[in-house]
Amino acid sequence: MRLTLFVLLLCLSAVTAAALPTVQSGTLQRLENFTSAFVPSRHIDIWLPPQFKAGNAYPVIYMHDGQMLFDAATTWNNQEWQVDEVAGTLIQQQAISPFIVVAIWNGGENRHSEYFPQKPFSAMPEPLQQQLYQAKRGENQRLFTQPVYSDAYLKFIVTELMPVIETKYRVKADSSYLMGSSMGGLISWYGLLEYPDKFAGAACLSTHWPGDFTAENNPVPAYFQQYIKQNINKLTKQKLYFDYGTATLDAWYPPLQSKIDNLLTHSYPMQFWTSKLFTGADHSESAWAARLDQPLLFLLSENKLPAY
Repeated sequence: MRLTLFVLLLCLSAVTAAALPTVQSGTLQRLENFTSAFVPSRHIDIWLPPQFKAGNAYPVIYMHDGQMLFDAATTWNNQEWQVDEVAGTLIQQQAISPFIVVAIWNGGENRHSEYFPQKPFSAMPEPLQQQLYQAKRGENQRLFTQPVYSDAYLKFIVTELMPVIETKYRVKADSSYLMGSSMGGLISWYGLLEYPDKFAGAACLSTHWPGDFTAENNPVPAYFQQYIKQNINKLTKQKLYFDYGTATLDAWYPPLQSKIDNLLTHSYPMQFWTSKLFTGADHSESAWAARLDQPLLFLLSENKLPAY
């Protein structure tokens, strides 16, 4: 069971093929092997909504683990977020405005090093850092393949990827967001607090507050909590969405998310954040797909464009 959870959380990067995913709604474009001065090159898949019009300005959601979002036929576990189906339905219902998704492929075996919030990691004492670097994600592979470089990953998004997207497409002012699950949830709230001037909000599904795979007496979450407490005052009206389930790996999250919720209750206006419990939901793309409408509605329901 424990090994299964390791594979589920950390092997999201494995795909059966690098073919462009098939979408049921909208269209998909790719920036092939997008090169960066900060992180290893990777594909960037760009989902355009149905009836996309180049002259319109659109909100943009930058989503992590981009290879897991659209097509179960191309993912390692035959699951997907169903982003195109869920978004297409909400747009058709005029529940939210049309928007663009920028699906950023993860760094493969470097995923943990890319997504683990760097400043909280740096605040940890050296023995704890070394303990984490020695942690395993299986019998023979370390959790971290190299030192944490999430600050470089965020710099890649903000200084290299976003300018390309904003040149290629018309982006609605103050309407760029971050979204991810598990470790992708960690890097989403961290990215918002590091760059509150660049993002209007973040959605964090099944946020992996433990940081590693220690269920009991884990000191890591306290460093995330401390960073959030020290930096939440950077936000003004940015939206912050959290959710979590109660099965498989998500069973670890309720008490940890409760501490974050309590912190936000006392430090950030409640109209700008939410935290949702989905009883029985597990830690999987299928579970995130089943409730994807919730973060999309929370982030985008006030950004509606005129109907086509």
